[in-house]
Amino acid sequence: MSHISVLLHETIDALLADRHTGIYVDATFGRGGHSRLLLSKLDANSRVYAFDKDPQALAVAAELEQQDSRFKIIHASFADVQQELTALGLDTVDGIMADLGVSSPQLDQAERGFSFMQDGPLDMRMDNSQGQTASEWLMQIEEEALANIIFQYGEERYSRRIARAIKQAGEITTTARLAEIVKTAHPKWEKNKHPATRTFQAIRIAINKELDDIEIFLPQAVNMLSAHGRLAVISFHSLEDRLIKQLFKEASTIDVPKGLPFIPDNLKAPLELVNRKPILPSQEELEANNRAHSAKLRVAKKVHK
Repeated sequence: MSHISVLLHETIDALLADRHTGIYVDATFGRGGHSRLLLSKLDANSRVYAFDKDPQALAVAAELEQQDSRFKIIHASFADVQQELTALGLDTVDGIMADLGVSSPQLDQAERGFSFMQDGPLDMRMDNSQGQTASEWLMQIEEEALANIIFQYGEERYSRRIARAIKQAGEITTTARLAEIVKTAHPKWEKNKHPATRTFQAIRIAINKELDDIEIFLPQAVNMLSAHGRLAVISFHSLEDRLIKQLFKEASTIDVPKGLPFIPDNLKAPLELVNRKPILPSQEELEANNRAHSAKLRVAKKVHK
């Protein structure tokens, strides 16, 4: 299955808000769907900087870089967005977007080891050029720590049974083997959901430090935005969405002393919510792309620099 960018037009329309010029950041390039649509709507003086750490995504981005001089790819995590942009001489940008989670090509390629749907080496690294594979990580982590991660990141109620079974199995080198171990250990399967779904999600999040990176990225993104600049973030599960919702709420509310005739800029909250409730995929998109079902888009704009 090729990668279909989720909430594509909704994200770019919300990010631009009828503007056609400026400096923008695609914090998660993937296969470039959002970057390409963004570039198509921007004038010749605009720039788009994209981030990714997946070698295959970087190869696609390098081709786009050759095709469009307004585009530049940065091989780094979006957790380094402020450092990388500052190094390029940028103090502010006009908009930042992020499409969180794992991409369809990563899921669909057995050799990447993200999915239990097809057998492959147990890898799960988004940047498979460095760091521990899931197989190596499972060998060194303690059972209790593994159970806590499966419970916290997978929201799996049977995390302790599953962690015990994984650790008792010894070295696990393939996705099919891990899926079978979890399946056997899981006492109660959810309807229409593979029993290993939550465990695979938890291990993937831990391996790639996904939630840690989001917590680091969001405040930096807010700080980098120029006045009236926008931040648009797509999430795919409740743990991600909770972090975004919480940051947006904290950054858009502030305690102001009662009786002030007006609120000076230095007392105003830095963000204003563009949409109070998340934007969801249309019925048409859901029918065309099953992986859009859990997607949520939240958008906020910078009130002042």
